Formats: sequence, structure tokens, C-alpha cells
Amino acid sequence: MSPTTEQLRADARSNRDQILNAALAVFRERGTDVPMKEIAERAGVGVGTLYRRFPDRDALLIATARAHLQRLADLAATAWREERTAWLGMRRFLRECVEMQLGAQSSAIGPSVHQAMHADPRLLDMRAGVVDLVRRMTARAQADGDLRTDIGPDDVALLMTVQVYTRENESYTDAVDRVMTIMMDGLRPPGHSTE
Repeated sequence: MSPTTEQLRADARSNRDQILNAALAVFRERGTDVPMKEIAERAGVGVGTLYRRFPDRDALLIATARAHLQRLADLAATAWREERTAWLGMRRFLRECVEMQLGAQSSAIGPSVHQAMHADPRLLDMRAGVVDLVRRMTARAQADGDLRTDIGPDDVALLMTVQVYTRENESYTDAVDRVMTIMMDGLRPPGHSTE
């Protein structure tokens, strides 16, 4: 029995997602000049499949930039929607940015993000949505008395790209916990705990 059109579309979407996730990881680890063959291997697909989806490196870089911004937009929107306070939403969002190593990803694909935004106005809207949510979280957390009043959205955006390094015999999760505690303590007004 031959696969249905729907199954083929699902397989194509899955391959595309695997390639983009692999590209994000490889670019973060090794930069954007890595051989395309290595990205295909990391994604578990053939090089031909990669080139059918993305005919050249620029197409892959732009698609990776789009995926990167979409992931960021989704994290911000979910944290804002699901957490009971702006402070908790901001803490969750910042932690997720640190855990996904946003700083390293941004360094690796930053030029591609800017190139993609000029090529696709929808990406400007996506980025503006993230900026707006960070601004709203910041303003609400300050109004609630949970965030220092001298901290602005640009400061929060800067913290989104914090890179965490592990000590000897320390897991990445433990290092993230340590850095997040220090970071969130520093954002609190005097007399507040991190919770």
C-alpha cells in the first residue's frame, strides 16, 4: 500500500523540522560554516533530502533564523499566558532562553536573523511580538513590585542571551540553577526573595 499524500506531507515536515533543529544545534556548537553533510548526518537524513528542502546554505540559514525566532516567540507567549504573575513568566522565559543556549545561538546565526528579517517582514512582526511581551512582562512585574524599577526591557533582553559555563564536576542543569538564582536575585527590589 502506497503512502497517502498526508503521510508524505507529515514526513516532509518531520524531515524539515529535524534539519532545522540539527542546524540550530550545529551552528550553536561550531558556527555557520560547518559542512552541510554534517547537518544532514545530525538530522538523520541524507544530503539529498537536505538540499531538496534547502537548495543552498543561505536558504538553510534564513530558515534556521526563522525557526529560532519562532521558538523564541512561542516561549515568550507561553510563559506570559501560563504563569500566574509577570515575574514568574519572566523568570520562566529567561530560564528557557538560558537552557536553550540562546546566547550561543544568537551569536552563531545573528547575521542570518538580520538578513532574514529584511527578506521577510513577517519576521519583523515576530520579533516585535517578542519585544512587546518582554516589555509587558517588565512593566507588569514592576507594577506588581516584583522587579526593580531601574530595570528596563533592554536589560531583560540582554539577560536572555546569558551564556552559562559549568564548573568542574557540575552538571549544566546545576550551573543553570546557580546562574538563574544569582540573576533573579539581582532583578528583585530590596527585601524580595527570588520566589
